[in-house]
Amino acid sequence: MCCEIYTGMNSVTQISKLETINNQIASQEIEAGRKKGSVNLIAVSKTKSMDQIKPVIDEGHSHFGENKVQEAVMKWQELKKENKVINLHLLGPLQSNKVKKVFGLFDYIHSLDRNSLAEKMSDEAQKKGFCPKIFIQVNTGLEQQKAGIEPEKLSEFMDTIQKFMDLNIIGLMCIPPINEAPETHFRLLKELADENGLLELSMGMSSDYMAAINCGATFVRVGTAIFGLRQYG
Repeated sequence: MCCEIYTGMNSVTQISKLETINNQIASQEIEAGRKKGSVNLIAVSKTKSMDQIKPVIDEGHSHFGENKVQEAVMKWQELKKENKVINLHLLGPLQSNKVKKVFGLFDYIHSLDRNSLAEKMSDEAQKKGFCPKIFIQVNTGLEQQKAGIEPEKLSEFMDTIQKFMDLNIIGLMCIPPINEAPETHFRLLKELADENGLLELSMGMSSDYMAAINCGATFVRVGTAIFGLRQYG
C-alpha cells in the first residue's frame, strides 16, 4: 500500500520559502507594471498535516488551498472558527453531492465547470443566504482528461448563470497542459476574462507563477515551493 512520506522541511525553511516567494511576487508586480498587492498567494496545503501548515499560519499568511472536501473539513473546520482571517480555497473538482459541505467552510471555489454544478450551488446559495466567491474553470488546452468549460462555450455559460442563477462569479481559473508553454494559456484566460467582464484570474503554480503574474494573474497557487516535495513509498 502506498503512503505519503513528508520530506522533512522544517518550519524555519518553510517561512524562508514563503518570504522568498512573497518577495518574488512583489518584484514581479513592479516589473509587470502591476499595482502593489494585486497578486494573492494561495499556499496549497493539500495532503499536508496541520503541524506542517501551522508555521505558515503563524507567520500571518491567510490564503490556503485544498483539493479534497473531506480532507479540508477534517483539517480546517475547527481552526476556521477560531481564526476568522483565514481564506480557504477549494482548488480541486467539486462533486454536486458535496456542495452543502463546502458552503460555510470554503471562501473561494476555483472549479465550477458545468451547468448541473452551477444549479446545485445556486440552490444552496439561496437556502443559505450567502455564496462563496467562485472561479469558472476553463479548459484552455481542450484536454479530454481535464475538467473545465471549453473557451468557446464560456460566454454562453456565463449568460446562463447571469439569467437564471444566483452565484458570485468573480473570475476564471485554468491549468495549462504540462507539455505546452503556459503563457499561451494564461494570455487566453486573460482575454476571456476581459471579454466577460471578470476581474480575477486564478492561474500559475510553483513552476510558472512568475509567468502568470506577467499575464495578469490575481491569485497564484503555490504548494511545493513552500511546503517541499512529497515522496511515496
